[in-house]
Amino acid sequence: MKVKKFIAPTMPEAMKMIRNELGQDAVILNSKVVQKGGFFGLFTKKNIEVIAAVDPQPIPKKQPVNKDVVQSVQTNKHIVYANEQEAVKPDKELLKEIQALKSMMQSLSHHDDRDNIEEYPGPLKEMNHYLADQEIEASVRKGIMSHLLEKWYLNHAQADYSKIVEWVKDYMNEMLLPYSFGAIDYSKKYINVVGPTGVGKTTTLAKIAAQAVLKYQKKVAFITTDTYRIAAIDQLKTYAKILNVPLEVTYTIDDFKKAKDKFAHFDLILIDTAGRNFRNKQYVEDLKSVIDFDEQLETILVLALTSKYSDMIDIVDQFSFIKINKLIFTKVDETSRYGSMLNLIFKYKLGVAYLTNGQNVPDDIVEASPKSIVNTFFGVNKHEGSS
Repeated sequence: MKVKKFIAPTMPEAMKMIRNELGQDAVILNSKVVQKGGFFGLFTKKNIEVIAAVDPQPIPKKQPVNKDVVQSVQTNKHIVYANEQEAVKPDKELLKEIQALKSMMQSLSHHDDRDNIEEYPGPLKEMNHYLADQEIEASVRKGIMSHLLEKWYLNHAQADYSKIVEWVKDYMNEMLLPYSFGAIDYSKKYINVVGPTGVGKTTTLAKIAAQAVLKYQKKVAFITTDTYRIAAIDQLKTYAKILNVPLEVTYTIDDFKKAKDKFAHFDLILIDTAGRNFRNKQYVEDLKSVIDFDEQLETILVLALTSKYSDMIDIVDQFSFIKINKLIFTKVDETSRYGSMLNLIFKYKLGVAYLTNGQNVPDDIVEASPKSIVNTFFGVNKHEGSS
């Protein structure tokens, strides 16, 4: 079966396009009104989007009937149009295939929360279960599956699971393109790393510093506002000593400004913040009393992929009072579920700076990109890093 999508200003024009390209035996599988064009949501035009199909094998036809007769079959509010000049009776196998396709498309259009749509063909069903098992949000998963379903029939239902994976990777890469990915580019002098306790902020900061010093020969300094944990200060002091970079501990906003002045001639100042229970809003607001959030500062939020997705959402929401420029996902090697990573990117429209996959400094850190995110999602090189 050949399936194709048509967009036209009106249904009659769409029907003309369908007949010209697919012939008189084409049938309509689905149709809907779509908005096209416009400027900032204004002056959009309504168009008709029609998905039509035709069987490559000719269908036996009956003798012509009165030319004014138009045969239509209506199923679940979707109309299948026959030849306006002749009455067509599809064979049983073709009709069954059409009804199955329409049933799947109708399932995808429903705004419910069903996790299992069993009508998919084998490889698509397997991918649907994989996406659900990875805890991809239902709305995102349905969008992916709708794309796969169209690809499946446009390719005449000839694809194994490995091909389906390729389609998903390509589509996910397209979905991620609008967002900003990649390591710090040194356009901002101050990099502020925030996040809850236990996600590996200090170790990640040391990895970033090591890359800046060893790979790019940058003059780097540390500022820490984490005065709640002596162990955290000692850990950062150890890294500072190894990398031969200075460290200032600040307790107030005045201390912070003095440290900034002291390091004014440095290329990069990395700021380590307290790892507190950021479900408590007061702890987050305390940052404003210690850090000067000016235009020279870039803030990166660190989240561990071993955390519950609902907790990650709470943490991002708590930081809504400051501008989060990018995310860092840690503990990639300690989980096999990566859906939350994509969910957060799409939900908050945030890109990713790094993925970390171990405790080794300066190793076990990967510059994030759409490709590395997608590869990690499919378990490619998750322990060694993705490129």
